[in-house]
Amino acid sequence: MTDKTSDAPAGSPRTATLSRHTRETKIDGTLCLEGTGKADIKTGMPFFDHLLDQVCRHGLFDLALQAKGDLDVDWHHTVEDTGLLLGSLFDGALADRAGIQRYGFFYAPLDEALARVVIDLSGRPFLVYDLPVERGERVRDFDLDLLEDFFQALAQKGRFTMHLHLLSGRNSHHKAEAVFKAFARAMRIAVTRDPRQGGIPSTKGSL
Repeated sequence: MTDKTSDAPAGSPRTATLSRHTRETKIDGTLCLEGTGKADIKTGMPFFDHLLDQVCRHGLFDLALQAKGDLDVDWHHTVEDTGLLLGSLFDGALADRAGIQRYGFFYAPLDEALARVVIDLSGRPFLVYDLPVERGERVRDFDLDLLEDFFQALAQKGRFTMHLHLLSGRNSHHKAEAVFKAFARAMRIAVTRDPRQGGIPSTKGSL
């Protein structure tokens, strides 16, 4: 993994650029936390691109991400490695996490589906995941089982705690999209700078 992260002065856009190249995947990405929702995402999986686009549009993050993986073998490698890279991008852009809100939560409805995501940018990776899906449940050819692997990787490399719950839902597309919208909005709140928070929001002095 190669990286370029920003130690930008207070008030400057927080950005990170990373590459993750393995025998199974090659992924390059750039993230700006102070964005306008611009997305340039190509993973070779159209529905996954659509979900990641929700993160940008509703989180107001700018993300350019290009992924090439062994999709002829399985989609798992590319989905999980994208989660690892995106988590690392958030971690890199947040730097020492000084002055941030730290906590964020959001309820996002999409017709009959309702998702809740709660985030603590604690520096401690942990995921509580409750998105009930039937075995083999798909949106076109995208297996919704892969989303747990994505969010686990995201929380791990992003070094944050996340509680993700789907509270209701019937339509597979709606269920997945509601979860990503809730994640985007919760993360948007958690990364926001609070001018009253001069240092690290922790009694330990580090996150």
